[in-house]
Amino acid sequence: MAKRTKKVGIVGKYGTRYGASLRKMVKKIEISQHAKYTCSFCGREFETSLTNKEEPRLY
Repeated sequence: MAKRTKKVGIVGKYGTRYGASLRKMVKKIEISQHAKYTCSFCGREFETSLTNKEEPRLY
């Protein structure tokens, strides 16, 4: 098996490109993007943030 990333995590796909500072910022953003969210209306847990099609209709 291939060796996995240790420090860089999800931004390992960018390799050595774009500089360390930008990759650290992107890492923070991408981790929050892919986090699990709980719907405030129905209480269900979703893998990513809710989109318009997943939100319940109130009318």
